[in-house]
Order: sequence, then C-alpha cells, then structure tokens
Amino acid sequence: MRDEHGRDIRYLRLSVTDRCNCRCVYCMPEDGVPMLSHADILSFEEMRGIVAAAASVGVRKVRLTGGEPLARRGIAELVGMVADVPGIDEVDMTTNATLLAPMAAGLRAAGLTRLNVSLDTLDAARYAAITRRGALADALAGLEAARAAGFANTKINCVLIGGVNDDELRPLAELARDRAITVRFIELMRMGECAGWPKGRFVSADEVLSAVPELEPVGGQGVSELYHAPGWQGDVGLIRPMTHRFCGSCDRIRVTADGRLKPCLHSSAEISLRGLSGRELVKAMRAGIAAKPRGHRMDAVRASDSLRAMNEIGG
Repeated sequence: MRDEHGRDIRYLRLSVTDRCNCRCVYCMPEDGVPMLSHADILSFEEMRGIVAAAASVGVRKVRLTGGEPLARRGIAELVGMVADVPGIDEVDMTTNATLLAPMAAGLRAAGLTRLNVSLDTLDAARYAAITRRGALADALAGLEAARAAGFANTKINCVLIGGVNDDELRPLAELARDRAITVRFIELMRMGECAGWPKGRFVSADEVLSAVPELEPVGGQGVSELYHAPGWQGDVGLIRPMTHRFCGSCDRIRVTADGRLKPCLHSSAEISLRGLSGRELVKAMRAGIAAKPRGHRMDAVRASDSLRAMNEIGG
C-alpha cells in the first residue's frame, strides 16, 4: 500500500516487549521506567493478527524489536508464528545480543531471517558504562553464536555519541574488514533521554568517513548509505536522521508492545489496534499508513515529537 506521499509501505517494526535487560544511557534512565503490565502487552495471537493485517495491505518484512525482544518469554514461538503468515518474506530482529548465545540456533530454526545487533563500543568497561547492565563478552558470544547458527548478513548498529565512543570509529568499522557483515553508524537523535543533551554529544556520521578515508560509496540499503573499503569482506553503513533526512524513502510503520500503530517514529500520532480483528483491523492499518507524515521535524535544536521513549517504541 502506498501512503499519501507515494511511499510504498512494506516494512513493519513490531515491539514485542518494553522490557530490557540493559539501561543504555541514550534509551532509558538508570533506574528504568514504569513497565507495562502483562495485561497491557499484546499476546502472540494478537501480534500474529496484526502482522497478517499488515501483510494484507502489502507489508512483506517484519522486524521484532523491544525493549529487548529476547527478554520476551517464548520469543522463538512468536518468530515461527510471524514467519508462517502468508505474504511475509522476511522476519528479522534487533537485539543487544547479550541473551542471544543460547537462543541463536532455536531462533534460526523457528524462521528468523536476519539479526541486527546493537554494539556501541568494543571496550568492556565502556560497554558496561553505556548499557549500565550488560557485559561486552555476552554480546560478542551472541554474535559468534549467530554466525555458528547460520545467520548471514548480520548488521551491527552503533549509535554515535560524541565524547563517549567517537574515538572508536575505526575499530568498530573494521569489524567489517574480515567479516561479511555491515557495521552501521547511527546519528544520535534528540528524543527521550537525550532530547536535552549538549550539542557535543551529537556527532555527524561524516566523522566515520574521516576516520576511515578508504571507504567508498556503493549505494544504499533502506535508510542506510553503504560504503566499502578495498579488500574488506563487509560494508559500513551511515544512518543520518539528523544531518540527512531520509524520510522521503521511509517504507516502515511501527506497532508498540501495547498495540498502538505509529506511522512515524518521531510523530505523536498513534492508532490503537487492541481489540480489533478482521476488516476493522485492516481498516485501522490502512488509516495508519495514510496518516504517515511527509517527514519529521526533529533537528539540531528541536527534539522529536514522539511522546514515547525508544524502549516503548522499539528501536
């Protein structure tokens, strides 16, 4: 289905929980946030129904997000339920990978197609400071388990934070030198915890090109600009929501763990899907796509209009 601005909406990001085993500094306060009750979270059956409705209007790719999706009990079962929906060609997941090692093979067998792994540093002490809970060794073990389980085209997501990890741009990028993965650097966004952070925390993705000057542009993939260095097995991606808006090519909608459709990450607009089924659910899905704005209004000064933090929306 095309939205009112001519974009073909084919991608659903579905949050399966607002809970996370980490407390990343740009996502959640150190003491956490009030969590939804079990009754407020979509059941697996409701999620499958939402995915089926989305597929009926043209969605072909689903990404399971959180919080941390691996914190949701029975997540492999949900993967299988979503993968079995007619019309869905791809089921992916974004995870911090700290819980992944014992689960990777089961997720692959259930039908998970691909993984995006959040990894903002290669320094163990810095990782602990950024995540406030996690251990770098667990995340790296998760990555290795994913490789062993047969996951291909894995993507590493690194949020650029000035004065925190901008001295690691080359080491992080070089993860793609000997591995067939894509390391993606994401500009920090003015929303949630970091809406009021000082200007120096917001680093342009151009810094990556300065740190790794041998990178050459090789096109794009979704919202990411892709680069390749001679002799490297993988690629480097730049995602620039602050300095280069990509709203004109955005093909995604989002559904929160409590069943509210968000046409845009940075909009306050939401449509409740709870309690809907059949034609009414499809009608609401169409309305959400139609309500997708041309673009966000966030910039170097103005914060996101979203009323929710990232852990409530889903990555």
